[in-house]
Amino acid sequence: MALRAPALRVIREGRTLDQSAYTRHARIGSRTVTDLIDVGRVYGHFAEGATIVLQGLHRYWHPVSDLCRQLEHELTHPLQANAYITPPVAQGLRVHADTHDVFALQTHGRKQWVVYEGDQAPGPDGSDGVPTLDAQLWPADCLYLPKGTHHAARTVDSASIHLTLGVRTITWGDVLRPAIDRAVAEVNPDEPLPAGFAHDPGGVAEEAARRLTDLAGAIGQADASATVADAGRRFWTSRNPSYSGRLHQLLVAGDVYDRTVVRRRPGSTCEIRTVGRHVEIVLRDRTLRMPAAVEPAVRAAVGAERFEVGDLREHLDEAGRVTLVQRLIRDGLLIVVDE
Repeated sequence: MALRAPALRVIREGRTLDQSAYTRHARIGSRTVTDLIDVGRVYGHFAEGATIVLQGLHRYWHPVSDLCRQLEHELTHPLQANAYITPPVAQGLRVHADTHDVFALQTHGRKQWVVYEGDQAPGPDGSDGVPTLDAQLWPADCLYLPKGTHHAARTVDSASIHLTLGVRTITWGDVLRPAIDRAVAEVNPDEPLPAGFAHDPGGVAEEAARRLTDLAGAIGQADASATVADAGRRFWTSRNPSYSGRLHQLLVAGDVYDRTVVRRRPGSTCEIRTVGRHVEIVLRDRTLRMPAAVEPAVRAAVGAERFEVGDLREHLDEAGRVTLVQRLIRDGLLIVVDE
């Protein structure tokens, strides 16, 4: 697979090299692209001490994609993954702090990590910092760095590969802002201020106080449960589905019968909710709507580790359970287990 520049970064002595230092021109069909990775030049920079960064690895390497999906399912916060490949006796990034929580997973070789807490980090004037942690990570070691923690890493006598998992946490601001925006919309926010108000701001202070009181009342009446549920729905519907083996599953879905063994697709996410006389299965890019009577069968199918289609007989007749399982296979929630 030919990678393009956004998927890779090269860092040398704390400086990110310009893309032109490791890309080339190429033809793709009738188009000329200028940002195709030149693998030979990348290896050359690595031999000279540069760190290779595979950016957004969760987007194009299946094992990392699955790992991130599983962690997202547990944490219910979005994740991203980068891999850092550093030659011996070298350092990529200098002391810095990330704007999100990070798990650093050492996968090959060793790397020396220096971590600083609070104001103990090196100052912008070049003053030395006082490290809280100065430790070497070995393969299978994991280091957790909360958002804003200053740190740096370097290799000693061997090359190193480590994976960073960035947790882009959903904040209370993310949860509450939509409710606040809805409340603001209720107090006629687009009505203009009177002409000349800036000459006498105090003259409109009473009206501003009234509107702030109305706004506070509207916020106070917001449904807290619905506000948090909306945030959860936004999370589940924004997760990227796994398409691995999807074509094969589409082809075999038509052959499903009672003895067919199926299981939940690894990393798949959904929300099941009852709306009136229907059950809805909320996926990333669509919502499946079915009669409420099938909800027990849906929950049994989605919640089981693996099962035979016939195991749903207490909920649906044969035609109904086969149709339901086929639908969930085609929509990517279940897969047929080849035995």
